Amino acid sequence: MRKKTESAAPVVVIGAGMAGARLAARVPGVTVVGEERHAPYNRVLLADVLAGRYAPDVIALPATEVRRGVRAIRIDRADRLVHCDDGSVLHYGRLVLATGSNPVLPPLRGLGATLPDGVHPFRTLDDALALRAAVHPGARAVVIGGGLLGVSAARALAECGAQVVLAQQGEHLMERQLDPEAAALLRVHLEALGVEVHTECRVRGLRCTTTATGDSVRAVQLADGYELAADLTVLACGVRPRTGLARAAGLEVRKGIVVDDELRTSDPYIHALGDCAEHRSTLYGLAGPALEQADVLAEVLAGRPARYEGTRALTRLSLRAGNAHGTGGPDALDLAAFGEARPLPGDDVIRLSDATRGAYRTVVLREGRLAGGVLLGDLGAVAGLARTWQDDEPLPPAMSLLHLLTDDGGH
Repeated sequence: MRKKTESAAPVVVIGAGMAGARLAARVPGVTVVGEERHAPYNRVLLADVLAGRYAPDVIALPATEVRRGVRAIRIDRADRLVHCDDGSVLHYGRLVLATGSNPVLPPLRGLGATLPDGVHPFRTLDDALALRAAVHPGARAVVIGGGLLGVSAARALAECGAQVVLAQQGEHLMERQLDPEAAALLRVHLEALGVEVHTECRVRGLRCTTTATGDSVRAVQLADGYELAADLTVLACGVRPRTGLARAAGLEVRKGIVVDDELRTSDPYIHALGDCAEHRSTLYGLAGPALEQADVLAEVLAGRPARYEGTRALTRLSLRAGNAHGTGGPDALDLAAFGEARPLPGDDVIRLSDATRGAYRTVVLREGRLAGGVLLGDLGAVAGLARTWQDDEPLPPAMSLLHLLTDDGGH
């Protein structure tokens, strides 16, 4: 076997999402393999494409050379080769897996390996464009899943003039990020825009009709027997890390591809980052941590000391009508959430609510530190709160608790 050196073979990145593109922009001479036909794009803005505010080229990331429409099908770790579905074989000195995640397809009656006509996942630019082409004013759309992605999709479909029903199995919307009070305000906002929200609502299956071209969805069936008429059904039930390639190559995989603080897998020549990577038993599934991991790995690949110690991620969402410049109307709603917004026994909770301004703020204090918080409407205090939370230091004894929630010190 011919021994390969680091200089004899390049860095190869499998995956042209936000993490892979960020790494490629910081490491010269990398080869990026991407399954999608599009140039790398900002996945955070997919709902804006669906709503018609942005064209696909507007959300494209800075130019990165990518072998588009090519799928890696096998990793040969012994010879450090990547085999692709177009017959090409790539040599690597270091390999980076940025394979991302797939949308979770729930186990529903009527949902098989081939999606019926009118049923759409919402994860990629092609998904957003397909939904944009299918939706029309008056269309009956059911969104299954009330997390961050489902809320964004429901809002965008409503902007397109669809009659939208949002079905959430949990007790309230965006359970991972929001407390019940904030979720209730978010629900009021969505309902004011014409979105019908059902929580604690379990979906049992899809009712489809068979045509000459295949099955077509007609209704979403709930566990209690009620049916929601549907021309379009959007699956926003979460994501699952894409680990098949790594698992087949014999790398350590738990929920995601296990990496250390240098984003290195169980093979010293292979790294992983982004949605597919599991670091210290944590899967992030957010853009912020993926970009931070790419920055750390760029330093590692350059031979400079760098370690990834985890990300204290802030979730932000803007639900706004408006034009391509992002200017919102009176029905705009901004929210931010960080850390643990659900208090534990012994925690202190400080909450401010201003119905006149449509503002809601709450923070959780645990053993003298800021554990988490939620802000809706007025985000003026979010920068200071985020800094305090990210520093993870005990709060000064003289600091007013009210000061945490106001950008003017409570005056």
